[in-house]
Amino acid sequence: SGAAMRTEISTAAAFVTRLLRAAGGIGEEQLRCFRECLQEALREHYKHHWFPLLPSKGSGYRCIRINHQMDPLIGKAAGMIGLSHERLFQLLPSELTLWVDPFEVSYRIGEDGSICVLYESPQPGGKTTKPLESRTSCKEEWRIGRASPSKNYSMMTVSS
Repeated sequence: SGAAMRTEISTAAAFVTRLLRAAGGIGEEQLRCFRECLQEALREHYKHHWFPLLPSKGSGYRCIRINHQMDPLIGKAAGMIGLSHERLFQLLPSELTLWVDPFEVSYRIGEDGSICVLYESPQPGGKTTKPLESRTSCKEEWRIGRASPSKNYSMMTVSS
């Protein structure tokens, strides 16, 4: 199942790496090492929590979250390149949610931000698992549990 989640994991790791690169001050070699360490940490963490037939099963477990606390997987990868949690909090959004699910990787910056899809792939066989799912995914709970209108956040890109 390692190969099954490779695209989703590399998409998620590349996204967090892009956020760090945009913040500046970290060398390309360090960023490459961070991305590889994060991919390895995610692969290990998701190993027994990846259900392509029920993509939203385990969604909460696979959710990467920065919310006044650093996500342990991001913290672990950053530690490998000598970045402290304090430094990470300066470089990354203070509110970031990243959902890494089979066939879809999406994120939200800010508690009321829009949910943006980074990667989406049709499920093999073209069948939808929605009717089988009685539980809502982590994302659905966020959408339902929010009464305030969404603010749109746009990714800032820095060109040299």
